[in-house]
Amino acid sequence: MKIGQPIVERRKRKDNAMEKYGKCDFKELEELQKKLEKTQKNMNIVMESCAKEIAARLLASVKRKTPTGIYPSGSGKVGGTLKNAWTVGKVEKVGNKYQVEIKNPIEYASYVEFGHRTRNHKGWVPGQFMLTISEQEIQSIAPRILENKIKKLLGECFR
Repeated sequence: MKIGQPIVERRKRKDNAMEKYGKCDFKELEELQKKLEKTQKNMNIVMESCAKEIAARLLASVKRKTPTGIYPSGSGKVGGTLKNAWTVGKVEKVGNKYQVEIKNPIEYASYVEFGHRTRNHKGWVPGQFMLTISEQEIQSIAPRILENKIKKLLGECFR
């Protein structure tokens, strides 16, 4: 190549050199790019779905662990008020995280969870830690849930 040769001629030579090696069809790569863009748009929906699934599992676990009150027959009281009061709030995205609130509006829920003094203030009723233990269990399985959902999403993309 001579010094001072126009840039356009250099480009033509490179293009011609590539043609010697064969032609390339980029249709499949362009389709993959479109699928990946679609997948990226669906990621928020998938992550919200994961948050809902994890919250549902946490709710089921905490309900199983919540003790039911036992009352003498004829007292008119029925157990299960605390257990049935657990609810799941709305999924919210806060920064890069998804947040779901699990709550129990019954006024004595925290006393059952963490423990309390007896009525005569001379003893201690230990806590049941039904929410605390359930959270720890869910934290250990949450990565697997997320991984399975993302694998499914990417599997659809690379089909």
